[in-house]
Amino acid sequence: MNNLKKLGLTALAGSLVAVNANAGEMTVSGAFNATYVTADGNTGTEATDHGIGLGNDKDFGVSGSGELDNGWTFAGNTALKEAGGFDISSSNLSLTMGSLGTISTGSGTGGASTKYDEQTPKAYEEIDDFGGTTLSANLVGSWLDNNSLIYNSPSIDLGGMTVSADVEYTPEASGTSPNDGGSQHSSEYNSGMSLGISASGGGLSLGVYGAERDNDGSAARDKDAFEGVWYANYSMGPIAIGYSASYHDSGQFVAAEAVTAAKVVNTAGGIFETEMYSIAFNVNDNLSVSYGKATDTYDAQSNVKGGTEIADVEVDTKSIQASYTMGSMSINAQRTETDNVGYSTVGGSLTKTEIALGLAF
Repeated sequence: MNNLKKLGLTALAGSLVAVNANAGEMTVSGAFNATYVTADGNTGTEATDHGIGLGNDKDFGVSGSGELDNGWTFAGNTALKEAGGFDISSSNLSLTMGSLGTISTGSGTGGASTKYDEQTPKAYEEIDDFGGTTLSANLVGSWLDNNSLIYNSPSIDLGGMTVSADVEYTPEASGTSPNDGGSQHSSEYNSGMSLGISASGGGLSLGVYGAERDNDGSAARDKDAFEGVWYANYSMGPIAIGYSASYHDSGQFVAAEAVTAAKVVNTAGGIFETEMYSIAFNVNDNLSVSYGKATDTYDAQSNVKGGTEIADVEVDTKSIQASYTMGSMSINAQRTETDNVGYSTVGGSLTKTEIALGLAF
């Protein structure tokens, strides 16, 4: 987004005696968005099944950066999302230590997993972002989104590929973030950590990520949680194709849920496994289109728990998207279909269509 204005932070720099930083720079940015959405389905919820609406929202962000006397740089940002008034949706603080890499922490940042989950080519949004069910692939490592410390390594050349790593740790893996000077305790979770490695070169990009959370050992959580994902994308000229697979085990030992019951990822027992692929085509510098499909399979693991075997349930999601940009204006469209909404064989299907106009400054 274009800068609205830049302000010298001489006074702020003078107050940062402990880090001895040079004068920094602050940038203000924002966006206005208008959407037209229709929904049609048979999920059993009237407002969702036959919805139509013209909506709008305003986003606002402030970011700042500066440099220390030793050449290291720091940066911070805060994003405000309209939701009945402006609420802080994310904030981040990072320190880049020259060739040693970057350390960061924040709230609502998406954590290190945001570089790895659902990383297949798209014209507009991730495959399930507008679907009737948020897939387990979108929630890999989500409990590290807040209250975590992230290290991003510098990029190195390895066999013609540019390779980098991301390491993440939190002492309290509950997915929440305490206020300044605060602390917290979860009766269910202890610490959590993750590791991701990505590589790119010659039109090929690869990534693999794993996250583990130490559960407290209660009867409902008999083992640690583990989630992982990998992806492979290849681009050649205007065409890009990609594939990704993920695994999600929350480590819960709870009663197996029937195929007709709605399930919630991170709450339901059992294992979720997602496979997705997509293809995107850049028609020209302004217009791009894409098609993506994802299948998320829920395995109740009922036989492991000594019960009667319960059949798997699959949530199928398909998304067709288009995006046109012209300077600071964008026009985006998508049509997303979801079957077996909520990981239930009687969950029905839902089709949503959106046309969005965005203006950024």
